Amino acid sequence: MLPISKSLHFLANQSKSTFVRNVSIVMSGTAIAQFLSFALSPILSRMFSPSDFGLFGTFNSVVSVAVVISTLQYSQAIMLPQKRVDAIQVFFVSCISVILVFMVCLIIVGIFPKSIMKLIKTDNEWVLILMLMSIGIAGINQSVQAWAVRIKAFKHTSASQVIGSVATNGFTIGMGAVHFGMLSLIIGSFFGSLFTTMNLLRVCVRDIKESIHSFNLTSITKKAIEYRDFPFFSAPQHLMNALSEGLPVLLFSHFYGINVGGTYAFCVRILQAPMAFVLNPLRQVLFQKASETYNRGENLFSMFGKVTLGLMSAVLIPGLVLFFNAPRLFSWIFGNNWYDAGIFAKWLTLWLAVAFCNVPAVLFARILRQQRNLFVFESVSFTIRFSILLIGSYNFSPLFTIKMFSLAGFILNGFLIVWIGFLCFNQNNKRSYL
Repeated sequence: MLPISKSLHFLANQSKSTFVRNVSIVMSGTAIAQFLSFALSPILSRMFSPSDFGLFGTFNSVVSVAVVISTLQYSQAIMLPQKRVDAIQVFFVSCISVILVFMVCLIIVGIFPKSIMKLIKTDNEWVLILMLMSIGIAGINQSVQAWAVRIKAFKHTSASQVIGSVATNGFTIGMGAVHFGMLSLIIGSFFGSLFTTMNLLRVCVRDIKESIHSFNLTSITKKAIEYRDFPFFSAPQHLMNALSEGLPVLLFSHFYGINVGGTYAFCVRILQAPMAFVLNPLRQVLFQKASETYNRGENLFSMFGKVTLGLMSAVLIPGLVLFFNAPRLFSWIFGNNWYDAGIFAKWLTLWLAVAFCNVPAVLFARILRQQRNLFVFESVSFTIRFSILLIGSYNFSPLFTIKMFSLAGFILNGFLIVWIGFLCFNQNNKRSYL
């Protein structure tokens, strides 16, 4: 039987399993959220200009870099302890990390406000306030969402997706209608994150109250030290990954102008929307399920291979359609102003299609405690991507730079999938031998 057929056969046989049921629950919320966002994109593309999306893109790039280290990646470690009491200690560590990182960001903004506004390409000081608030809320969101996944509260995470999408699009369109400009996009994004976090907090309140007696400096410090590989290696690795994704908007806006940066930002926003429909629920449920499987000493390689092949089969046809038709589709759906975004989308499909398939590799690498090696890989990856962006921005056209950037992403993500697959295979053989 062909690998793809095996993958589809596996998914069909698992239709009544807890894993697929949980994925379906989260996916239902994600589907509504993404459908709403995508359905309103033609309105947003006509309400806001490429320069508006460029400013929003630079803002998001800066915020994203801070957010990925806001929990020092302790939020990812919440899933790993076998005992609930140990997991709640890691949750406390994650929340404390958010507070510390927020204070550092506050100090940096207080010392270098003009430099940050120059980086974002704005002279509006309200952007700095919204940036700090967005970082704090997004950090707490990561912690509470990780706990919700840990306790399998997938209905709440699903509902939060819908609430966040309604809030984001409602505020964005409402404020855009009264001509708030680029601030409408930022405020909409902030309120979406705020409402999502508030809904998820309801899941955590009872557990926090029941476990508050275990909140003491000694036990929390022990857990922070036990999972120190996450802040030491995983956090820098995710930081570099966020920089790799955010740098194109910042560099294109600087070298080619804010319109080019906005065109790129809008293109990536549209391409990642349908990807999030599958990956958001899969990422939550797969991490929880794979962690349980590993802790029980069961076969990890089988799950890795079947899910990865399933993602490859799912992305094949949409990827080909976009590669050959993206410019016409973007122009038809979003307006003639976004034809260039379609050209960018055609070539970015190479990178994003493989990135779509590497989610199991990233998750399984954490379970196998490969933070140190992932850090090395991401360091090399970041150096290659940054070099391409910098050299391309100085010497070549935006399109040529995007082609090289996407090709590099295609190769690097493909290598990551093969590497982690090999590690899972070896892990399975070792456990079978024992």
